[in-house]
Amino acid sequence: MSAARGAFAAVDLGATSGRVMVGHITSDSLGLTETHRFPNLPVRLPDGLRWDVLGLYRGVLDGLRAAARAGGVASVGVDTWAVDHGLLDADGALLGAPFHYRDARTDGVAEGVWARAGGAAELYRTTGLQHLPFTTVFQLAAAAGSAQLGAARTLLLMPDLITYWLTGTVGAEETNASTTGLFDVRSGTWARELAARLGIDPGLLPPLRAPGDPAGTLLPHVAAETGLPEGTPVTAVASHDTASAVVAVPATGPDTAFVSCGTWSLVGLELPAPVLSEEARAANFTNERGVDGTVRFLRNVMGLWLWEECRRSWEARGHAVDLPELLEEAVRERPFASLVDPDAPEFLAPGDMPGRIAEFCRRTGQPVPESPAAVLRCVLESLALAHRRTLRRAASLTGRDVRRIHLVGGGARNAPLCQWTADATGVPVTAGPVEATALGNVLVQARAAGLAGDLASVRRLVARTQPLRHYEPRGDRSAWDRAAARLEPSPRNC
Repeated sequence: MSAARGAFAAVDLGATSGRVMVGHITSDSLGLTETHRFPNLPVRLPDGLRWDVLGLYRGVLDGLRAAARAGGVASVGVDTWAVDHGLLDADGALLGAPFHYRDARTDGVAEGVWARAGGAAELYRTTGLQHLPFTTVFQLAAAAGSAQLGAARTLLLMPDLITYWLTGTVGAEETNASTTGLFDVRSGTWARELAARLGIDPGLLPPLRAPGDPAGTLLPHVAAETGLPEGTPVTAVASHDTASAVVAVPATGPDTAFVSCGTWSLVGLELPAPVLSEEARAANFTNERGVDGTVRFLRNVMGLWLWEECRRSWEARGHAVDLPELLEEAVRERPFASLVDPDAPEFLAPGDMPGRIAEFCRRTGQPVPESPAAVLRCVLESLALAHRRTLRRAASLTGRDVRRIHLVGGGARNAPLCQWTADATGVPVTAGPVEATALGNVLVQARAAGLAGDLASVRRLVARTQPLRHYEPRGDRSAWDRAAARLEPSPRNC
């Protein structure tokens, strides 16, 4: 086997940074090498918050060039976050920088969409999606009547847009398509009749691709710019970053849950079919497409975004933040002194997060955390409680008995968060792999190339080859019960 045959480039774009990683796979080994990392910083324009998609694409090309210098790859796959998209005109040109999902233009839009759909419950029966105010369908409703949407002929979600620029081919990978609010989760097809009823041109929706499908080959000018050979395949991976992360969850049975923890915590279960009950809708659980027809039954929790925004606020004021040192200090802070609901709407937008946390505590009669370490303890304990709340509700809605939690992504590095999630839930936590998204991207490419087997076998490979840490529940469970009760009055905690 040549080095290139067992090497695959994972383009992994997250909400705060992007990177290109090369995965090397054999029957008994799986490793990753980062070739390039670059920031993903939104830009505030007069009409709203936008993604710097050209800067991201430049970073992708730089990363692929580094991969070529390192020995080449057999194929390329692209994953990103969900819901955001670019609009192409009749000539295939991008109509402006894509909007950022945290832009406020979708505020109050959902009610009109629900009315046209026949109600929120009817929309859920088709799409199976939790309510998030920035879902693609709400973004399109917010753009109704705009010159940009009027000129659009094709909608491409972010990974599909990058793939289009690499290959010149148009398509929509289904794990990301399932997050749009325009996808029928039961049939696995676009809900074109629903789109028409909502006043959205169904012609905007491109042909669907499944993970592992070919998505084209590098265009000649892309090959020349990156140094990769002309004809290098681009594979449709599980292009929603959470879907890729779940591929690399080293689970061994149906009694496991996952927490993909980074900017967001995606908390849930992998199921063979969607759960479309009224109880699931009322609890705001989502049914998103996974690999091999599976369903990711989960709920979004705000995640480490709260901490990331606190850190940015302090650093903008000239205060350096040393996370390892602060974690040690946070462990010594008083337990449960202050708690917040990570899903409270005031925490969604960028801004002064320490001030918002302080205001939440004042409003709820709690002490205001005075130091960065106290704020960090507040955020991590609150997030562990949100993991507990969400997993218990998922288990109740599905009849599953969760005996192990797999916490993957950047949060797996955070030992206090992993331990407190085990303590709060009373369920053992296996932390890792940290690079689950890139690994899942690589594994889908390897399957398409005939170098990896079914989901169960690739997960066994992950478990054998990746560093994992195990956390057993400890301490006084009743203390966590009392802490959870302090947040129960919020209707978001149902």
